[in-house]
Amino acid sequence: MAAPPERRCWEREQARLKAGVVEQDTEEWQKDPNFAGLERVGGVDLSYIKGDDTSACASLVVLSYPALQVLYEDCRMVAVTAPYVAGFLAFREVPFLVEAVQRLQQEEPKLRPQVLLVDGNGLLHHRGFGVACHLGVLTDLPCIGVAKNLLQVDGLARDELHREQIRSLQRSGDTFPLTGTSGRVLGMVLRSYNNSSKPLYISVGHRVSLDTAVRLVRSCCRYRVPEPIRQQKGD
Repeated sequence: MAAPPERRCWEREQARLKAGVVEQDTEEWQKDPNFAGLERVGGVDLSYIKGDDTSACASLVVLSYPALQVLYEDCRMVAVTAPYVAGFLAFREVPFLVEAVQRLQQEEPKLRPQVLLVDGNGLLHHRGFGVACHLGVLTDLPCIGVAKNLLQVDGLARDELHREQIRSLQRSGDTFPLTGTSGRVLGMVLRSYNNSSKPLYISVGHRVSLDTAVRLVRSCCRYRVPEPIRQQKGD
């Protein structure tokens, strides 16, 4: 557990960065029904070595769009030193992902992604500022949170009602909103693949609307997990 001073510092920094989040579409390609003008979609992830929570692989892939062919891959082993504190995962992981984006910018600037899919949450977070928001603000790239499990915040719960709603998703592309007890829509549940009844939890990270985020994630899915994230895991 982080020492109280460290946590207070993180809370201040999180609040400062959160003020920079843009929850609307900012790019011309986002406004086109077929995403005309979108050519490069990136995905980022930090995956840990089994049994070792301090050794991880920070990975970034860039795929062509709409063909979803790999254009660029970067995977570096990193030593994770910041402690894990619930709600502050970004301070543990995002610096390595920012470095990966910066390396790409230096080595292959023409392959800079126009949007990043992040294996984690955005606004769907204890304080409305998950990894996808944090990375988006620091890189100034449109970012989308794509999670495989529900983060139980603002009254959201994996209860029978939630399971019933998931069962109501009959085909690929079906969705329902995640509305917290605050009345705010925090994200969208998406059935991304006909052959999988397990949904994805999509949330806004930065410089993208929720509707656009859902449409883009669905368009990147050949299986349950969108290709920019799936390609990193060798699935």
